[in-house]
Amino acid sequence: MRKRKFLQIIIPALLVFPLVMWLGWFFTPKKKLVIAIVDKTVLNTDCQEHISLSWIINHNRFTKTSTQDYHTSRDYFGFFPKDNEKFRMKGLERFSSEQLKQLSNDADLAYFTDTYGIYKNEWYSQKNNTERSGVLYGGMSAQDVEFLQDMKDRHKLIITEFNTIGSPTNVDNRNKFEKMFGMHWTGWTARYFDTFDTLKNKELPRWLIGNYKKQHQQKWPFHKAGLAFVRNDDDQIVILEDSTHLTDPVPHIISFGYGQKKFSLPERIKYPFWFDVISPSLNVNHAISRFDISLNKNGAAELKKYNIPETFPAIIMHKGKDYQFYYFSGDFCDNPIGMGTSYFKGISLFRWMFYNSDEPDERKSFFWTFYRPMITAILDEQVAARK
Repeated sequence: MRKRKFLQIIIPALLVFPLVMWLGWFFTPKKKLVIAIVDKTVLNTDCQEHISLSWIINHNRFTKTSTQDYHTSRDYFGFFPKDNEKFRMKGLERFSSEQLKQLSNDADLAYFTDTYGIYKNEWYSQKNNTERSGVLYGGMSAQDVEFLQDMKDRHKLIITEFNTIGSPTNVDNRNKFEKMFGMHWTGWTARYFDTFDTLKNKELPRWLIGNYKKQHQQKWPFHKAGLAFVRNDDDQIVILEDSTHLTDPVPHIISFGYGQKKFSLPERIKYPFWFDVISPSLNVNHAISRFDISLNKNGAAELKKYNIPETFPAIIMHKGKDYQFYYFSGDFCDNPIGMGTSYFKGISLFRWMFYNSDEPDERKSFFWTFYRPMITAILDEQVAARK
């Protein structure tokens, strides 16, 4: 009898509670915020490279006009996939200087989520191909640089992240970006892999293995987890393996006091995905967070051999009356989440249900505990500044 009464109470509650959360979201006031999103790496309509930003925009009811919502698959500049291997390129490259100035006047902020682009093998196979091939579309263009300069001149907010100026961006545009924002990309990118065993990990890039073998007498002696560093100009590969070079194979992001207080960032969180090694001008920018790699003596010696710093910024920021700028050294906007949960107010209270943080390579915890609070705080601040 008690069990039946319990079920009679709990089952309706479980059905009603999601409805209450949805109604809470539905009646949340909309807030206009014009965001110029640039994403050149959209393989399909899931829009993986900017879905985290879209989630936050939708969840917090940010709109592109006073009434119109953002649509993940439509409201960005870049590569637009279509059916039957067809596509459209609708980036800033088609804009005149006058149009770029108008966009910089209309936009409250610019967010470059990814400029890596779409490559032929990847596009025509419609999957993540581990072989390199010619690029269909990608790289930071001269128009992108011009737009960013216009935004900077208008004292607007600019957010960029991993691979904004990486390959296939040409050297001239990269140099202009670096000079504009007081930072330098060392040319190194890196990523954590849960195993370097080629029989177990089919997602290991073939070019990564092939280039390492060319540089080391056709040998690939790695089987454990670890980090792979890649140098852009000559494809030099450096592997740091668990136990051999690392006391902990997973890189972490350490946030300083300002980031913890301002953006509710955790002091330490794992980051098992792509990142780049940058060197900021500290008289222009300051670091909010840094990468921490758990090196032993062998690992420290290996990095020193190739002039790779042992620690480097994860987030840099310039904030002043002249302009506002953030650079995220990781592929922060790419997280394996779905848009469905963004329609429920208060869903973050149940974030523990969506991931298992004990799994070294899971990335959902990064979205919920790091990216979401940070971007929400930044966007809320922009809305408040417009009032």
